[in-house]
Amino acid sequence: MAPNNLKIFIKHCYHHLISNALFLIIPALLSTAIHHLSINPHDLYNHMSFIATTATIFTLLTARAYFLRRRKVYLVDFACYKHDRAFLTNRDAIRETMSGLLSPESLAFSSKVIERSGVSRDAFVYGLHDFPPKSSFACGREEAEIVVCGAVDELMAKTGVDASEIGVVVVNISTFNPVPSLSAMIVNRYKLREDVLSYNLGGMGCSAGLIAVDLAKNLLQVRCNTYALIMSLESPTSSYYLGNDRSKLLSNCLFRMGGAAVLLSNRPSDRRISKYELSHTHRTHFGADDRAYRCVFQEPDKDGILGMSISKDLMAVAGEALKANITTLGPLVLPLSEQLLFIATLIARKYLNIKGLTPYVPDFKLAFEHFCIHAGGKAVLDEVEKSLKLTMWDMEPSRMTLYRYANTSSSSLWYQLAYAEAKGRVRRGDRVWQIGFGSGFKCASGVWRALKTIHPHQLDNPWLEVIDQFPVFVPN
Repeated sequence: MAPNNLKIFIKHCYHHLISNALFLIIPALLSTAIHHLSINPHDLYNHMSFIATTATIFTLLTARAYFLRRRKVYLVDFACYKHDRAFLTNRDAIRETMSGLLSPESLAFSSKVIERSGVSRDAFVYGLHDFPPKSSFACGREEAEIVVCGAVDELMAKTGVDASEIGVVVVNISTFNPVPSLSAMIVNRYKLREDVLSYNLGGMGCSAGLIAVDLAKNLLQVRCNTYALIMSLESPTSSYYLGNDRSKLLSNCLFRMGGAAVLLSNRPSDRRISKYELSHTHRTHFGADDRAYRCVFQEPDKDGILGMSISKDLMAVAGEALKANITTLGPLVLPLSEQLLFIATLIARKYLNIKGLTPYVPDFKLAFEHFCIHAGGKAVLDEVEKSLKLTMWDMEPSRMTLYRYANTSSSSLWYQLAYAEAKGRVRRGDRVWQIGFGSGFKCASGVWRALKTIHPHQLDNPWLEVIDQFPVFVPN
């Protein structure tokens, strides 16, 4: 047996031994207890009284825990906006449009970034044929309405849920926040009921989609038998930068239109029709650190042109935020075998001062079958792949989403899950880890468990027509 195969074999044996240790230990302990147990017939009545009292207390505590338990949250279904082919363009058309608006140096820089971004030559861009728009605000509102209505209409059709049953609406969008808000626009368009809990999350970056899930989850704990509608999107048209600051030109190169609508439920009866159950949400906020706070920052340049700066510190900050996030999430999702290895390595390095021992990176593939990592850019995906020791197969949904759709902000996680579903990869019991990064700086995680096997022929998602063409080779 080859050394690498032997190492993998030993690790899997260790993992199964630790995972099933309780099944080996408990029977042995019970056998020992029964062997040594001797009850005097005269004391039988006292023993029976003690057992009855203990059973009563246990029943009461169990009943209390049952009634006070957190309501389970189910993902009934989700719908990614299907881009209108009228918005499909290519790099050459974008370069030609921008040639009269940017300096030659800025145009050359932007072209180089796009070529190295891991994004296809084709792209979906709203309003390019009439750019720059007379009113970026009006154009931004139009783009947002097209994406919101396209995704929500499809979601309502897929689930058959009546608008009167929706009790919570959460919209997240960073750079475009009109008055009334987009959440109010949804309430108006779909005629939701008067007591609907409506929230609009702005300026929270690409991690806001999972923050919206976390908020909806908490709201579903206090409002029973209802649905929560989440709409995650971005409107790049409203915040296009036409100056010469290279740190601000990066957002032009990466962000594109897109969005996803998600329907959550806390109704126990919806479990049988839902796709996933929400297991965990966790977010880490590094906003107290000045470097992290300013690594994605909207501000005017020296000429007074508003844009969003992306700092060179972004990758380092993202790595630190991811490390902090998984340190807390790890104990909740990792098997005991991996936790023991992590603790043993930590003790050896920190307290025993063993030199040359590298930090142990847990094998998250033992905790998850699918990884959806925010498609913020090729560098982001490369860093996460390296940090978590993921495979090309693990990264495929994220890289192909970046390739086809570019950075659609927080909705990219749902395009990735749609990719995995279209490929027929999602099986009942599979665990999905969604990871989002956003300005502030934040790292957010969402963990889902599949309640059913997802069959591609039963789906209606934006990948189906082209899924046989993927994956494609992306030059490094």
